[in-house]
Amino acid sequence: MDVLTTIPDAPIGAEPTPRPLESKRGRSDRIFHGGVSLGGIIVLAIMVAVGVFLAKEAWLALSSAGLKFFTTTEWQPDSGQFGIASVLLGTVLIAIVGVAIALPIATGTALFITEVAPPRVRSTMVALVDLMAAVPSVVYGLWGLFLLQGHLVGVARWLNTWLGWLPFFEVSGSDPTDPLSSTSVYTASTFIAGVVVAMMVMPIQCVVMREVFSQVPPGEREGAYALGSTRWGMIRVVAIPFGRGGMIGGTMLGLGRALGETIAVLLIISPRFDVNFHLLEAGGNSVSSLIALRYSEASGFGLSALMAAGLALFAVTLVINFTASWFVARSRSGADSEA
Repeated sequence: MDVLTTIPDAPIGAEPTPRPLESKRGRSDRIFHGGVSLGGIIVLAIMVAVGVFLAKEAWLALSSAGLKFFTTTEWQPDSGQFGIASVLLGTVLIAIVGVAIALPIATGTALFITEVAPPRVRSTMVALVDLMAAVPSVVYGLWGLFLLQGHLVGVARWLNTWLGWLPFFEVSGSDPTDPLSSTSVYTASTFIAGVVVAMMVMPIQCVVMREVFSQVPPGEREGAYALGSTRWGMIRVVAIPFGRGGMIGGTMLGLGRALGETIAVLLIISPRFDVNFHLLEAGGNSVSSLIALRYSEASGFGLSALMAAGLALFAVTLVINFTASWFVARSRSGADSEA
């Protein structure tokens, strides 16, 4: 740091006293400090402005519906019956399915890139993962609709056959033991939308975890090998504890994108406005896809209702991000391995 320290001269004849030290930031430090402070203030101001705008536009609908907005499953704003109970549940279920599938894949890929892959393969894998993160969401949606859905119907039917005793894998009106039964009950489901969302959030999670795992101190790796540890033992004792904070942060970052994903979910899922916990059953919805689907035909009051739904999604996302920050602050990368 470029700091200029000056010691003022004591007056002649004055009694000796401790001289105060005055520190002044140099020009480059002042510019840097002002720039980063301005950036932080702008980010906070934008977030507050978004929240205030949504709250202002949604006030008409929220004041009319009251607490029923969070318990009503129908969406008919013009008739006064509207709420986000069904779409909010669908949003959470799609995000949970996506994160549950993406988390082990992202963790394994990040560990393979940093701990196992040779240099040439490592550079290729890094480029491919970064390229996956840059693919537009509409491309993932088209891929899931026309290619992935046909292959996942068999997986959904298998899950219903062997795990149908679980409420989440039950499909009403379907007999999985009947080979002539229609497979249309498994299409456009929360499960298929969650798988597509998982492919979208996996690169983001992998990038965060990869950067954290790459910062594992080489001395700790070598110390684990010197004590006779295998590669898996070194990863389990050194790499994973060191990168725990990055794993939590990457997971929550992926969850935030999964909650707000719009186009891919809208292309795949069939809109449904009821409380449905069956992941494999056709039909579902999410807050973001509801806004995209009804925005063009919404009236003044209907638009206010959509803004209220967006405000609820905004609040949920903020809660998840603050929760992630709380966990990351208490599980800093390297805290366990340094002990």
